[in-house]
Amino acid sequence: MMNYKLQIANVYKKQNTTIVLSFFFALFSLLSFGQVKVNIDSTSIKIGAQVTYKIEVDTDTTSLVIFPEGQTFSPMEMIESYTIDTTKKNDRYNLIKKYGLTQFDSGAYTIPKQKVLIGAKEFYTDSLRVEIRQVVVDTTKQGLYDIKPIIKVDKSIGNWWKYLFLILLAIALVAFLLWWFILRVKPLTKEEEIALLPPYDRAKLALKQLDESNYLQNQNLKGYYSDLTFIIRKYLDEKVYDRALESTTDELVSRLNLLKDGNQIELSKDDIRNIETILKRADLVKFAKGTPDVALAEIDRNTVDLEIDHVKEALPEPTEEEKLLDKQYKEEQERRKKTIKVILTIGIVAFLLVGTLAGFGYKYGFSYVKDTILGHESKELLEGEWVTSDYGFPPIIISTPKVLKRIEIPIAQEQENEPKSSSFSYGTMLDVFNITLNTIQFQNQNQNPDSQQQEKAPEIDLAELSEKGIQGIEAKGAKNIVALKEKFQTPNGAEGLKSYGTMNIPSIGSDKLRSAKFNFLLFTAENVLQQIIVISPQDDEYADEIVERILNSIELNPKTE
Repeated sequence: MMNYKLQIANVYKKQNTTIVLSFFFALFSLLSFGQVKVNIDSTSIKIGAQVTYKIEVDTDTTSLVIFPEGQTFSPMEMIESYTIDTTKKNDRYNLIKKYGLTQFDSGAYTIPKQKVLIGAKEFYTDSLRVEIRQVVVDTTKQGLYDIKPIIKVDKSIGNWWKYLFLILLAIALVAFLLWWFILRVKPLTKEEEIALLPPYDRAKLALKQLDESNYLQNQNLKGYYSDLTFIIRKYLDEKVYDRALESTTDELVSRLNLLKDGNQIELSKDDIRNIETILKRADLVKFAKGTPDVALAEIDRNTVDLEIDHVKEALPEPTEEEKLLDKQYKEEQERRKKTIKVILTIGIVAFLLVGTLAGFGYKYGFSYVKDTILGHESKELLEGEWVTSDYGFPPIIISTPKVLKRIEIPIAQEQENEPKSSSFSYGTMLDVFNITLNTIQFQNQNQNPDSQQQEKAPEIDLAELSEKGIQGIEAKGAKNIVALKEKFQTPNGAEGLKSYGTMNIPSIGSDKLRSAKFNFLLFTAENVLQQIIVISPQDDEYADEIVERILNSIELNPKTE
């Protein structure tokens, strides 16, 4: 019995030890991860004033702390995120993160719980309640004024001038390159200038250059005679016999005698003999079978100069027909050169144009490039200057490609007790794009004159109103309407009903129907119904982007607690 009691005591002792250790490790884990505190500097502020939201974290130096970022304080709006204030005490950090929050609508709002990540563990702060008070205005002291008229604002020129400048710069660069490499009259080189000289002037210039050479000073008779005979052969090749350069001496002399006998050239036998003598002497020097002295070489040079003059004199004057043919030939050559330049210019411009279009098409898509060049109404709306404004009361804040214009609805005297409405629109259902905003305020019909209490307005059935709205679109000529419904929530938390789908609507100036999409949004608050209708063309990627951007920009007064 005694042993049994001891065993029971040992069991209780172990259980107590386990409980103490578990409590110790839990406390150690809590302290090692950190503690999170939250507070605000005021629980009641005026509209637009700032409330400072402070998160305080106490943790060890090894833990990574991540504070909330972005608009996580909805329905409050974060207007400033301050830097973290860090204080180190022994082996622990005390981190304080502050946020500036505000709200521009009166009411009671709850700042939701915020997630703070310490190491790999998540901590959540407490939710806090803030009251936003209206600014009281003493109307007995504050003057009342009429609504100011709409002021026309000059549209900004946008960034089109930058694109125009870049296009003009590119055109100027291409034009300069074409002029520099193709159209420009390039300065001739020395060799080109010599080549354009007449054969006689070219031969005389070649003799002058031969005199300036160092052949004779260096006793290089082989090179001297080689250049000398080339000069006379080249002149004869161009003016007398077009195979003089490739003919042997005997063949060339025989050809000259034949031309003389045929009265085609008036050369004397002495002239032909002199030419033959110099050419044969040059052949002997070339094959090292003779070595004339320098004086004889100079005499031969003068003889060649003289024979060139004789050949020129012996040549018959060209007839008028030959001159005309030569002129026509030169003009034809000039026309060919100009044609080649034009073809090259057009080819280079076409290549650059195709290359540019292909590059932009590869980067942005060929449809985008085509629509940019040829124009596309939806694309121009998407890339134009958007307008963000609020319409009606309570306001509907929305971004649209164009300003929505108020639709004036005349009210008869007997309709003064009917619901008040305001409408704003861009385009009509027949246009490419249509945006319409409607705000309807219902009047409370049943009031007790002896009491300040009044009956609440009946609940508004959004689904039923959505069906009536679609029926209204159908009454305006829409056909084949396919509609779907889903809940819709704006970025600032206002909830409503969205009806969307496809339909066929009439076209301006045509009996044919065109495909279109529609988005029909309904929101309700106390005694207020707000409608947003967006009609856009189907199979239009630019229109889809416009609709998505519009829907993501909608802001209404969210329901407060």
